Amino acid sequence: MFVLAGRAPFLFPAHMLSSAMALLIAPIVIACRHRLELHRPLGRLLGIFVVIGGLTSLPVAIMSHSPALARAGFFVQGLVWLYLFGSAFAAIRQRNIRRHAHLMMAMVAVTTGAVWFRVITGTAIVLHLPFDPVYALAAWIGWMVPLGIVLSNPRFISASLAR
Repeated sequence: MFVLAGRAPFLFPAHMLSSAMALLIAPIVIACRHRLELHRPLGRLLGIFVVIGGLTSLPVAIMSHSPALARAGFFVQGLVWLYLFGSAFAAIRQRNIRRHAHLMMAMVAVTTGAVWFRVITGTAIVLHLPFDPVYALAAWIGWMVPLGIVLSNPRFISASLAR
C-alpha cells in the first residue's frame, strides 16, 4: 500500500479518502431516506465521493503491485460501482424511486467490499493461509457476495426500504 502511495501520490490518497467517505456517508443517506431535505444533499455528496473513488480506483488498480487476479477484481469493482451509481442516478432522474433504491442498495453492497476484503485477508493472516491466492480471491468475493445477496433478494430489500 505504501509503495502504491509513492507511485500515485495524488490518485491513491484521493481514492482512499473519497471511498472511505462514501462508505461512511452511505448508511446516513439510507437512514434519512424519508427526510428529503437531508437525503438529497447527502445523496449528492455521496455521489461525488463515489465518482471520485470509482474513477481513481481504475488507475490505482492497474498500478497496484497486487497479483493480476486481484488487480482485475479491484478494477471490475470500480467499474461496477460506477455503473450502479450511474444507473441509480438515472433512475431517480426518471422518478423511478423503487429502482433507484434497489440500485443504490446494490451500490452500497459493492462499497462494503472494502470492509469484507479486509476481514477476509485479516482472517487469512490469522489462520496462516497462503496470502497471495486469498488476497486475489478476496478482491472478488469481498464485493461480489454482498452484491449477490442484494440482487437475489429484491423483495426483501424493497420491503426493508419501505419502512
